[in-house]
Amino acid sequence: MLAAEIIAIGSELLTPERTDTNSLWLTARLNEIGIEVLLKTIVGDSGERLQESVGDALRRSDIVITTGGLGPTEDDITRQFTANAVGRELVYHEHLEAHLRERFRAWGREMPEINRRQAYVIDGAQILPNPNGSAVGMLYEEGRKMLAVLPGPPRENQPMFLEHVLPKLTKRAGEVFVRRRVLKVSGKGESAVDEIAAPIYTAYPEVQTSILFNKSEVEIHIAAKADDPDKAQAIADELADRLAAALGKAVFSTYGESMEEVVGKRLLELGETVSVAESCTGGLIGRRFTEVPGSSSYFMEGAITYSNAAKMRTLGVSAEILETYGAVSAECAEAMARGMREYARTDHAVAVTGIAGPDGGSDDKPVGTVFIGYAGRDVVRSIKLVLPGDRYLVRWRSSQAALDYLRRQLGR
Repeated sequence: MLAAEIIAIGSELLTPERTDTNSLWLTARLNEIGIEVLLKTIVGDSGERLQESVGDALRRSDIVITTGGLGPTEDDITRQFTANAVGRELVYHEHLEAHLRERFRAWGREMPEINRRQAYVIDGAQILPNPNGSAVGMLYEEGRKMLAVLPGPPRENQPMFLEHVLPKLTKRAGEVFVRRRVLKVSGKGESAVDEIAAPIYTAYPEVQTSILFNKSEVEIHIAAKADDPDKAQAIADELADRLAAALGKAVFSTYGESMEEVVGKRLLELGETVSVAESCTGGLIGRRFTEVPGSSSYFMEGAITYSNAAKMRTLGVSAEILETYGAVSAECAEAMARGMREYARTDHAVAVTGIAGPDGGSDDKPVGTVFIGYAGRDVVRSIKLVLPGDRYLVRWRSSQAALDYLRRQLGR
């Protein structure tokens, strides 16, 4: 199996404000053709470190892909130092400069002379045209080693990779196909999931299976390899089906869908509607519903009733319930759900009330205590949870638990 490394270039990627999304996209494309990404590196605008990183990567791996640093400014260092790493000179191409000048004129201005440096390419490298930007890419091959030098903006590097690099890599990788499935599990911890899943997936040593915890759910990633795409898909599907059967109702997604997508699909199948009443989640459940295209078919409305007065005025929660049991209680959650369903005239309603923290907890109701209420045509019920985490995680996990509780009422 061919090994690859990805090097993202740019000091901005080392700050909290910017994320290297290119490497995620490239990894997915490489994995699809059976090429394993063994290392990803982010290098700032340091020529010495870039040259060292590219040289080391080429010694270790068959394929090295860099992204970024091909612009015209002084901090765009990729051309010179990738050339240094492979021991080649940069060669000026007059036609590239002429093409750049024509493009600038088409944009209604003359090309700044600084852009002339974009006409230099590693000696012996294939020029990769860039119809979406000013910086061409480069593909340098020596023996079994391949270095692809791509621009940073995704709208430039993705088409360039798909058109000029991927076909070469596919031919080099040979007839190896990878097919993937992602299962998502709620209501069980990572170790509990693995205890059930391990005896099943270890019987498939040729399949790469990973179990990951992601904020409020456990994900099972399956990657099956074969010399035929249908065979690879059949293996992935067989293992996914066996795992889903063993884990039962806790599996809410078998193709990587989000909880809100799964719940929305089920409501569409039933031709039914839902509304939500939120306190500690502050509209998060409604936001998640409405992020799904087409959700207006089943999500009618929501109410953020943060104060006791709002719970009484909007949802009809009685003062007696609030005085006797408190706003964070099963009785209040059920009253909120009942009142929301009656107000919105929906088939289902779900409500959340809790203590997200960091303050407000007590011995009886510590931070993380959450009650989720549900109201349907014939039933009103609730559950109590004590969720770990900071304020952000408690709120997110509350929204996930509420959607999951609704899913289970819908028969999924």
